[in-house]
Amino acid sequence: MSSDLRSASSLTNTVPIRYPMRRIRVGLGVTLIGFLIFLTGARPDVFGLDRSPVIGFVQVAVFIVGLAIITLGGYTSLMALWKDQHISISADIGQRLVATGYVVAVFAGMADIFGLGSHTFPGLPYFGIWQARGVMVGQALIALGFLLMIPFGPTQRRETSDTDKDSGSKPIASNIS
Repeated sequence: MSSDLRSASSLTNTVPIRYPMRRIRVGLGVTLIGFLIFLTGARPDVFGLDRSPVIGFVQVAVFIVGLAIITLGGYTSLMALWKDQHISISADIGQRLVATGYVVAVFAGMADIFGLGSHTFPGLPYFGIWQARGVMVGQALIALGFLLMIPFGPTQRRETSDTDKDSGSKPIASNIS
């Protein structure tokens, strides 16, 4: 019985989590690059590239690609925070919301190109107010998904101590015959 108590008390020893900083930095860097591409498509006048009074196909395509890069970088950074931990159900739902939000943004932004919008071919595709609202709904779903992917809760993980590893003791569940 005392060995079971000793094994149970060793499970409460916690070690601080060491996050993979390189992966987080790369993800944040990719997110920043994606933001610059997104900004180039959404507001080209910031970079002195505005050539048209309306938002056309090229601008929509550029900011959709920028949004994809932002989403990829944010996903990489947030998943790095789950190192050595099981992903929670809310984080799993968050992953799916991020993907769904991106699909909503793509289909709303490219509705005219896909033939779903009000300004279809052969005329000039035009980014209208309903498309803008659809892209914003997609971005809101992405943001909600990212919030759900944040690992809330204890900042330490459970791990057996070095003395238990050396003594060859087994976890409590394996002691049951």
